[in-house]
Amino acid sequence: MGIKIIANNKKARFDFTVVETFEAGLSLRGSEVKSLRAGSCNLKDSYVSFKGNEAFLQKAHISEYTASSYNNHEPERLRKLLMHKQELVKIFSSIREKGYSCVPLKIYFKAGRVKLEIALVKGKKHQDKRQDLKAKDAKRDIARELKRNR
Repeated sequence: MGIKIIANNKKARFDFTVVETFEAGLSLRGSEVKSLRAGSCNLKDSYVSFKGNEAFLQKAHISEYTASSYNNHEPERLRKLLMHKQELVKIFSSIREKGYSCVPLKIYFKAGRVKLEIALVKGKKHQDKRQDLKAKDAKRDIARELKRNR
Protein backbone atom coordinates (compact mmCIF):
# COMPACT_ATOMS: atom_id res chain seq x y z
CA MET A 1 0.00 0.00 0.00
CA GLY A 2 1.18 3.49 -0.78
CA ILE A 3 0.91 6.84 0.88
CA LYS A 4 -2.15 9.08 0.43
CA ILE A 5 -1.49 12.67 1.54
CA ILE A 6 -4.45 14.28 3.29
CA ALA A 7 -3.08 17.77 4.03
CA ASN A 8 0.19 19.71 3.72
CA ASN A 9 1.32 22.61 5.89
CA LYS A 10 2.85 24.92 3.25
CA LYS A 11 3.03 27.85 5.66
CA ALA A 12 5.37 25.93 7.97
CA ARG A 13 7.98 25.49 5.22
CA PHE A 14 7.69 29.20 4.36
CA ASP A 15 7.96 30.49 7.94
CA PHE A 16 10.53 28.02 9.28
CA THR A 17 13.73 26.25 8.31
CA VAL A 18 13.28 22.49 8.71
CA VAL A 19 16.12 20.91 10.72
CA GLU A 20 14.91 17.32 11.21
CA THR A 21 11.72 15.39 10.49
CA PHE A 22 9.97 12.57 12.36
CA GLU A 23 6.99 10.33 11.68
CA ALA A 24 4.35 9.94 14.37
CA GLY A 25 1.09 8.08 14.69
CA LEU A 26 -2.07 9.78 15.94
CA SER A 27 -4.57 8.65 18.52
CA LEU A 28 -7.91 9.38 16.82
CA ARG A 29 -11.60 8.65 17.17
CA GLY A 30 -13.66 6.91 14.49
CA SER A 31 -15.42 10.04 13.23
CA GLU A 32 -12.03 11.78 12.90
CA VAL A 33 -10.66 9.00 10.70
CA LYS A 34 -13.76 9.12 8.49
CA SER A 35 -13.44 12.89 8.22
CA LEU A 36 -9.76 12.52 7.26
CA ARG A 37 -10.69 10.00 4.57
CA ALA A 38 -12.99 12.70 3.17
CA GLY A 39 -9.96 15.05 3.16
CA SER A 40 -11.19 17.70 5.59
CA CYS A 41 -8.16 18.71 7.66
CA ASN A 42 -6.22 21.94 8.20
CA LEU A 43 -2.74 22.08 9.78
CA LYS A 44 -2.10 25.80 9.18
CA ASP A 45 -1.63 27.11 12.75
CA SER A 46 -1.04 23.81 14.52
CA TYR A 47 1.94 22.86 16.66
CA VAL A 48 3.22 20.11 18.93
CA SER A 49 3.28 20.60 22.71
CA PHE A 50 4.45 18.42 25.57
CA LYS A 51 2.66 17.54 28.80
CA GLY A 52 4.74 15.32 31.01
CA ASN A 53 6.40 12.67 28.86
CA GLU A 54 3.77 12.80 26.10
CA ALA A 55 3.47 14.87 22.92
CA PHE A 56 0.16 16.34 21.74
CA LEU A 57 -0.97 17.95 18.50
CA GLN A 58 -2.71 21.25 19.17
CA LYS A 59 -4.86 23.53 16.99
CA ALA A 60 -5.12 21.01 14.13
CA HIS A 61 -8.61 21.38 12.67
CA ILE A 62 -10.27 18.12 11.62
CA SER A 63 -13.82 18.96 10.58
CA GLU A 64 -16.78 17.10 12.03
CA TYR A 65 -17.95 14.13 10.02
CA THR A 66 -21.30 15.13 8.51
CA ALA A 67 -22.82 11.63 8.39
CA SER A 68 -22.11 11.04 12.07
CA SER A 69 -24.77 11.60 14.69
CA TYR A 70 -24.21 12.53 18.33
CA ASN A 71 -20.87 10.65 18.41
CA ASN A 72 -18.99 13.45 16.66
CA HIS A 73 -15.68 14.87 17.88
CA GLU A 74 -14.50 18.39 18.69
CA PRO A 75 -12.70 19.84 15.63
CA GLU A 76 -9.67 21.24 17.52
CA ARG A 77 -9.22 18.86 20.43
CA LEU A 78 -5.83 17.68 21.73
CA ARG A 79 -4.59 14.59 19.89
CA LYS A 80 -1.91 12.39 21.37
CA LEU A 81 1.13 11.59 19.21
CA LEU A 82 2.37 8.02 19.21
CA MET A 83 6.18 7.94 19.00
CA HIS A 84 9.16 6.09 20.42
CA LYS A 85 10.47 7.37 23.74
CA GLN A 86 13.92 8.19 22.31
CA GLU A 87 12.35 10.41 19.65
CA LEU A 88 10.20 12.19 22.23
CA VAL A 89 13.23 12.84 24.45
CA LYS A 90 15.25 14.16 21.50
CA ILE A 91 12.50 16.54 20.38
CA PHE A 92 11.72 17.73 23.92
CA SER A 93 15.37 18.44 24.74
CA SER A 94 15.87 20.32 21.46
CA ILE A 95 12.80 22.47 22.06
CA ARG A 96 13.80 23.25 25.63
CA GLU A 97 17.52 24.00 25.15
CA LYS A 98 18.25 25.08 21.59
CA GLY A 99 15.28 27.32 20.80
CA TYR A 100 13.67 25.06 18.20
CA SER A 101 9.96 24.58 17.67
CA CYS A 102 8.03 21.50 16.61
CA VAL A 103 5.35 21.80 13.92
CA PRO A 104 3.46 19.30 11.74
CA LEU A 105 4.34 19.30 8.03
CA LYS A 106 1.81 16.87 6.60
CA ILE A 107 -0.78 14.30 7.56
CA TYR A 108 -1.26 11.17 5.47
CA PHE A 109 -2.47 7.57 5.34
CA LYS A 110 0.27 4.92 5.30
CA ALA A 111 -0.79 1.27 5.12
CA GLY A 112 -4.28 2.19 6.34
CA ARG A 113 -3.08 4.16 9.37
CA VAL A 114 -3.00 7.92 9.89
CA LYS A 115 0.53 9.28 10.20
CA LEU A 116 1.80 12.78 10.89
CA GLU A 117 5.15 14.14 9.72
CA ILE A 118 6.46 16.55 12.32
CA ALA A 119 9.63 18.60 12.16
CA LEU A 120 12.07 20.38 14.41
CA VAL A 121 12.21 23.87 12.94
CA LYS A 122 13.95 27.21 13.43
CA GLY A 123 12.22 30.47 12.61
CA LYS A 124 13.21 32.37 9.47
CA LYS A 125 13.91 36.06 9.43
CA HIS A 126 12.25 38.44 6.95
CA GLN A 127 15.24 38.55 4.58
CA ASP A 128 15.38 34.73 4.47
CA LYS A 129 11.75 34.62 3.35
CA ARG A 130 12.49 37.23 0.68
CA GLN A 131 15.42 35.18 -0.64
CA ASP A 132 13.19 32.10 -0.84
CA LEU A 133 10.59 34.04 -2.84
CA LYS A 134 13.29 35.32 -5.25
CA ALA A 135 14.66 31.79 -5.75
CA LYS A 136 11.14 30.47 -6.37
CA ASP A 137 10.45 33.20 -8.96
CA ALA A 138 13.77 32.53 -10.73
CA LYS A 139 13.05 28.81 -10.85
CA ARG A 140 9.60 29.48 -12.31
CA ASP A 141 11.08 31.82 -14.98
CA ILE A 142 13.69 29.22 -15.98
CA ALA A 143 11.02 26.53 -16.29
CA ARG A 144 8.86 28.86 -18.39
CA GLU A 145 11.78 29.65 -20.76
CA LEU A 146 12.70 25.99 -21.12
CA LYS A 147 9.11 25.11 -21.94
CA ARG A 148 8.88 27.90 -24.54
CA ASN A 149 12.17 26.90 -26.21
CA ARG A 150 11.10 23.29 -26.66
